Amino acid sequence: MALRDSDPSEVGGYRTEDRLGSGGMGVVYLARSASGRRLAIKVVHSQYADDDEFRTRFRREVAAARRVSGAFTAPVVDADADAPHPWMATLYIPARTSARTSAGTARSRRPACAAWPPASPRPCATSTAPESSTAT
Repeated sequence: MALRDSDPSEVGGYRTEDRLGSGGMGVVYLARSASGRRLAIKVVHSQYADDDEFRTRFRREVAAARRVSGAFTAPVVDADADAPHPWMATLYIPARTSARTSAGTARSRRPACAAWPPASPRPCATSTAPESSTAT
């Protein structure tokens, strides 16, 4: 999505380039650091920025996100829960949107049993859940 006239040109010193999405709590922007690193920056809506209880929860969210690490998580790069509009920046990981991914797989989805062991004698008309391995 393109930036709107009302969108900030920068957040926390990071230049915004695009609007990635928006939801009930805020807007997520694609931004770039001075060194060229691409970031996803979540900026909280104004209505929540004036709520002290919300800011406390947002601080906890930032702290929790900083503690999470792994191959499949975007690390927190920067954040400011005390800014006029609180924000959190994470490393941007380009990917298809979940809506595009869901639409693409819905058209090409095979019956679930087709993936359950290829040599399985179980016919497709039965349950697609794996059989229990517990003895009765």
